[in-house]
Amino acid sequence: MASANASWSEENFSCSICLDVFSSPVSTPCGHNFCRTCITKFWDKQVQYKCPVCNEHFHTRPDLRVNILLSELASQFRTTVRVKEQPCVESSEVPCDVCTGTQLKAVKSCLVCFVSFCQTHLEPHQRIAVLKKHRLVEPMDRLEDRLCKKHDRLLELFCKTEFLCVCQSCTEGDHRSHPVVPLKEEYEVKMAQLGKMEAEVQQMIHERQNNIQEIKDTVKRSKADADREIADGVQVLTALMRSIEECQDDLNQMVKERLKSTEKQAEDLIKELEQEIEDLTNRGSEVKQLSHTKDHLHFLQAFRSLKDPPPTRDRTTVEVRPPSYVGTLRRSLDQLEETLNMEMKKLRDDVELKRVQQYEVDVTLDPDTAHPRLILSEDGKQVHDGGVATKLTNNPQRCTYYICVLTRQSFSSGRFYFEVQVKDKTVWYLGVASASINRKDGIKWTPKTGYWTLQNENCWLVFKGNPDVCLPLRAELQKVGVFVDYDEGLVSFYDVEARVHLYSATGCTFRGPLYPLLSPWLTEDGKNSAPLIISPVNQTD
Repeated sequence: MASANASWSEENFSCSICLDVFSSPVSTPCGHNFCRTCITKFWDKQVQYKCPVCNEHFHTRPDLRVNILLSELASQFRTTVRVKEQPCVESSEVPCDVCTGTQLKAVKSCLVCFVSFCQTHLEPHQRIAVLKKHRLVEPMDRLEDRLCKKHDRLLELFCKTEFLCVCQSCTEGDHRSHPVVPLKEEYEVKMAQLGKMEAEVQQMIHERQNNIQEIKDTVKRSKADADREIADGVQVLTALMRSIEECQDDLNQMVKERLKSTEKQAEDLIKELEQEIEDLTNRGSEVKQLSHTKDHLHFLQAFRSLKDPPPTRDRTTVEVRPPSYVGTLRRSLDQLEETLNMEMKKLRDDVELKRVQQYEVDVTLDPDTAHPRLILSEDGKQVHDGGVATKLTNNPQRCTYYICVLTRQSFSSGRFYFEVQVKDKTVWYLGVASASINRKDGIKWTPKTGYWTLQNENCWLVFKGNPDVCLPLRAELQKVGVFVDYDEGLVSFYDVEARVHLYSATGCTFRGPLYPLLSPWLTEDGKNSAPLIISPVNQTD
């Protein structure tokens, strides 16, 4: 049997596909030898059957048989020659299509063979003249998908009419009149569109995440509102039940006192009657005893003492009358209704004030809008009349007719609340004004002209409107709260210390920003000199 010459090179016994020593070598009709497994796998991936070495095409798949001599020689040579191992391919890299064992990383792909090669299996393409003419590119995965099924040519172009990847032959046939561009050019266009789509998707995701957060915040606020509503309800109903219990106690006490008075009257009358009965019994005994006397002298002398009977009242009618309870329950219920109405208003106002105080805003007075007579504190929280007008630069924002000042802050939506101390003031104006008010002329302050204000005037509180609304002034009024719901068109005023609602203007129409407005009015003969002070909210439990 022939033996393998140790001086022969490894190339004589190596498969040109796997570059390893032959395993079950077979010969193609063109005379080239390959491992059976290597050539079988190679042809399984091809549309047409050709030799990997000389690229000769076969009309049908050749029926291959093992070359016994070459197989024996290769078996002997395998014991002395081995192909060095190389690193395995990573999951993100293109594998070598020729490796039969552990697949190695491909370094090039052949657009003629449509096979990707590792550095070892690429060697024939760098050595054999015919293979050197093949077009090698950077490693590509799934090369068979890059081949036109109709023309067996590389898909290098993109048809803009049918949105298909085509080969050069396609542009000479079915796509002759269609606009085509290189794949790279269309890739760049589509990548730009994809980037825009990705940005839009991210924006939509961001918007929905914001929506989710808003919903969660709404639920959180709703829970807090529900807890507060329950607490307020418990407080109100507990107070009402306490009032009902007090009314019941008063009713019971009144009925018991009436019954006790009747019982006392009856007891006194019974004692009086019993005394009369005792006196009459004694007189009856004397009369009976005298009636048995036979001595005329003694009888007449004793009878004389009987002429004056003991004093008694006319007892033909009973003088004790049962107490009448007619109307008692009704009067008690009327009193309860009055008490409950007062209590409910007090509780309602208290709860309402607590709620609006949650919308407190920090506002400061704007010196650029202050009337020339007004003097503002450095922190912008106080204002009073200085007595004389100072010379100031002409400012279109300054109020020059009415003695008032606006805040730096304005509000164009939502809700806001602030409090102003009016202690020791005899005249003042408070409220909000539109940014568009006429600040130079003497126009009446009404909602129509852009003012929503409450005024202390001649022991009355007046909401300036058309017509004005007059309200009784509490002597103890020291601090006024102002609440605005811009979206609902609501302006409300509160007596903060007494925790009483004073007045609400509803159905207001606001146009543009609203500014809190303060007017300490004029100081006359030392009166009304106290400042108006914007105070921080001090909520009570």
